Amino acid sequence: MPTSSPADLAAINHKIVAEGEVLPAVTLKDGSRVQTGTVATLLHNITLYNAGERGRVETELAAAIPTLFKVGLFDLFPPVEWIAGDNPGRRHVGELALAHRNEADRRNDGA
Repeated sequence: MPTSSPADLAAINHKIVAEGEVLPAVTLKDGSRVQTGTVATLLHNITLYNAGERGRVETELAAAIPTLFKVGLFDLFPPVEWIAGDNPGRRHVGELALAHRNEADRRNDGA
């Protein structure tokens, strides 16, 4: 899964805010930085995905996955829960998250 930079995610997340507003990146206690607005943008993009949009929306959903792992969203709601059910956007996010976790596991096993 391709990775995105914080600037990429900031640009993606900007789609949910009013003109002139800026979503900051914040520093977590472990010292890592994450972009705010990622969950709200995820929900917006799931709605677009469910309405039939693909391409850029799929790319934007994939870009959010590492940050969502970092903030613990997939600890609270594991990928298998996202995949269950009949919501296609939610299922797609779960599949992306599962692939991301599997790739991270493979990298860690090889280290």
